[in-house]
Amino acid sequence: MLRKVCSASCSRAISSRQFSVCELSREHRAIQQVCRRFTENELKPAASDIDRNGTFPAEIIAKLAGLGLMRVTVNPQYGGSGMDMLSLSLVVEELSRGCGSTGSIVSIHNCLYANLLDRLGTDEQKKGFFNKYNKKTIGAFALSEMEAGSDVAAMTTRAKKGANGSWILNGTKAWVTSGVEAVAAVVFATVDPSLKYKGITAFLVDFDDENVHVPEANVLGTVGDGMRIAMEQLDRARIGIASQAIGIGQGSLEQAVQYAKERKAFGGTLIDLPAVRTRIAEMATRIEVARLLVRKAAGEIDRGQRATKACSMAKWVAGEAATLAAHSCQQIHGGMGYVKNLPAERFYRDARITEIYGGVTDVQKSIVADQIIKELE
Repeated sequence: MLRKVCSASCSRAISSRQFSVCELSREHRAIQQVCRRFTENELKPAASDIDRNGTFPAEIIAKLAGLGLMRVTVNPQYGGSGMDMLSLSLVVEELSRGCGSTGSIVSIHNCLYANLLDRLGTDEQKKGFFNKYNKKTIGAFALSEMEAGSDVAAMTTRAKKGANGSWILNGTKAWVTSGVEAVAAVVFATVDPSLKYKGITAFLVDFDDENVHVPEANVLGTVGDGMRIAMEQLDRARIGIASQAIGIGQGSLEQAVQYAKERKAFGGTLIDLPAVRTRIAEMATRIEVARLLVRKAAGEIDRGQRATKACSMAKWVAGEAATLAAHSCQQIHGGMGYVKNLPAERFYRDARITEIYGGVTDVQKSIVADQIIKELE
């Protein structure tokens, strides 16, 4: 399995890394190759049906769990593979080359649930939420609401102390990836709306619980610390989303080149046309720039740095690169770019969401500007 091949040496690779941001260690290349083979053999043949039918790929998720890819950064003590954020980025990128939906599920579960619980959970919380469930199970991250997306302080989900000392949660969350399939979630609620950000608290909610009574022991971190927790974890999530975008962009590039080599027009093939070659060059360059930014951001996280600026830059640039690549792929396909038995139109739909969820591009630019201004003060 993947973790037997790679995880034992990944922590060593982090501390002794002597290569540049452009290079991958032998261990990281091994992870990349395992995921690339899985994508070619398992994901690409299934991606169209998953998309068209709107089905949750339970069998594929189970196989990924068997490879150790549903708890990539989690300590092996709790059933994880013990790898780093760069490893997780490579996993998500390679899976998203074949199926953006599967890449999204793996990314959000790992970045916003499993990594968060492993990072900040107590031993008892980890035992209760990791060891209780099979490795193929999904966890969720419930932060956004219909009227509280980018404006988290507008959150209305309330947490009140009950008579027995437990917390009673009441409210409605939106945009919760894998919310239907999840067995547990990190749920954010405010203990006092007048406190705004300072009242937001993170709770571990087991979906086996009834009436959403959450014991005091399931508060993640401390009461009122939820905003900081959410923002730190969203940095990691943006690495995942950016990696998903790169995978979608790379898939678009590969599909465009393949089609252009085969499609005959104007006495030759499309690949010979200067306009097509220019598009291919632009696609590849944008994708590579985004990939380098993602690896820089992942490296900062793995070195224990607060990588807010790097993560927002990576997500912003990668999302736009994916959209450009998917758009160019459709343009090269012409009318066939709208046909559902080819992946070009799916790539475009998948690419667009990477500029939206996890914070729209305008929010990322605002974050980058704030960070730069602070640095220059």
